[in-house]
Amino acid sequence: MKKVLIISYYWPPAGGGGVQRWLKMSKYLPENGWQPIIYTPSNGEAPVIDESLLAEIHPDLKTVRTKIWEPYSFYKLLTGRKRSERVYSGFISSKKESFAQKLSVFIRGNFFIPDARKFWIRPSIRFLKKYLRENPVDAIISTGPPHSMHRIALGVAPPLGIPWIADFRDPWTRIDFYDQLRLTKWGDRRHRRMEAEVLRDATKIVTVSPSWASDFKDISGRNDIKIITNGYDPADFGQIEQRTEDRFVLCHVGSMNKDRNPYVLWDALAELIKDHGFASKLCIQLIGQVDHSILESLDSKGLTPYLEHIPFVAHSEVPAYLQAASLLLLPVNDTPNSMGVVPGKLFEYMGSGKPILAIGPEKGDTAAFIRESGSGSVIGYSDLDRAIEVVKRTCENRSEGLDHQQGSISRFSRKQLAQQYTQLLDSLLNPTLKNHG
Repeated sequence: MKKVLIISYYWPPAGGGGVQRWLKMSKYLPENGWQPIIYTPSNGEAPVIDESLLAEIHPDLKTVRTKIWEPYSFYKLLTGRKRSERVYSGFISSKKESFAQKLSVFIRGNFFIPDARKFWIRPSIRFLKKYLRENPVDAIISTGPPHSMHRIALGVAPPLGIPWIADFRDPWTRIDFYDQLRLTKWGDRRHRRMEAEVLRDATKIVTVSPSWASDFKDISGRNDIKIITNGYDPADFGQIEQRTEDRFVLCHVGSMNKDRNPYVLWDALAELIKDHGFASKLCIQLIGQVDHSILESLDSKGLTPYLEHIPFVAHSEVPAYLQAASLLLLPVNDTPNSMGVVPGKLFEYMGSGKPILAIGPEKGDTAAFIRESGSGSVIGYSDLDRAIEVVKRTCENRSEGLDHQQGSISRFSRKQLAQQYTQLLDSLLNPTLKNHG
C-alpha cells in the first residue's frame, strides 16, 4: 500500500472544526490504497478536548508525535487568563477587547509568523528528514491553518524529492481576520513572502471553495488549483434515535465570532415573538463558543429568555442535535472574503436532512452549494422581510421534509471526497493520469 505523510496540527483528542477534514479523510483513504501516517504535536494547544473522536481513527493508522513549544503561556499571562484556560481562534471573546488583548494580537501578527506554531517548524524539519529517510513515503500532505504546517512541508518535501500537496482549509493572507492582525508593513510582507514560497514550491495546491481557488490562482499565477470541499460522513447519522421537539428549535453548532453575528435574524425573531404562539415555541440553541457581542445582541432584542447556550458537545453527539432541530442556522462571516467562505458545518447540516437558513452573500459559494442541493434558504445580511418569511414558513411547516434528493448531496460524502483525494495522490506518482484537474 502506498504511504502518505499528513502534517496536521489538529488531531484527536483535540476537538473543533480543524480536526474533522483529515480525521475523516484518513479514515477512508486506506480503502483506496493509501496508508496515512499522521505527524502531529504531542502537546498542542487544543481549543477543546473531544475524546469521542478517538473512535474515528482508522485502526491501522500510524501517528507520529513530537513535542512543540508554543507562546501561549506568555499570551495567557499578558491577557490575565488562567494557565489551564484554553485558547480559541477566530477572535472569540467573553468581554470587550482590552489593551493587553490588542497588544497580544499585534505580537501574534508581527512576530509569530506565520503563526504561534512557528517554533515547531525547524525541529520538525530536522526530525522528519531523518524519519523519512528511514521510513519512506510516497507523498506528503500539509494542512493549514496553522500555516506553519506548510512551512514544515516546504522544508522537507522538496529537499527529499517527495511530491507534496498543500491543503488550505482556510486562506492565508486573505483569511477573514487578516486585517485584524494589526500588521506592520514588514509583517505583511513577511506573511506574503512565506505564502508565495509555499504556493510556488508545493506540487499541488488544494482548497475547499471555488472563490478561494480563484484567490490562490490570483496570488500564485498557478492554473492547477484543485477544489476538494469539506463534507459529511453518512456513518455519523446511521444509528441515531429520532427525537421529536415540541419547540421550534433554531440550532447553530460551532463557534460564533463577532463577524458571524446574524443581526438580521435577531431583528426577525424580535418581530416574530410579538406573536405569543411563536414565542411559546421558540428556542435559540447555540452549541459551542459564542462571542460576547452575539450574547449582547440577543439581550438587546429581548431574546435572552429563548436562548439555550451549550458551550460544548462531543462531536459524536452533534448529529442527534442536528436531527432534532427545526432549522439549522449558518451565518457566513460578514468580511471582505465572504464569497468564498463555506463553513465545514454546512455539509454536516446537509447530512442531517434538516433545512438550513444561511445568512450571507446571496451569490457566494455557500449559497451556491445550498441552492444546488436544495438544502435550505439563503438570505442577505440585511434582508429582514426575507428572514421573517423563512423562519415563519419553516415554523409553520416543521413536519415537511426537504426537496433535495440524497444523490444531490452524496458528492459531499467523506467517502467520495477521499476518492477525489486518492485520484490526486495517484496523479502525483503517475502524471499521465487525467483526473487530477
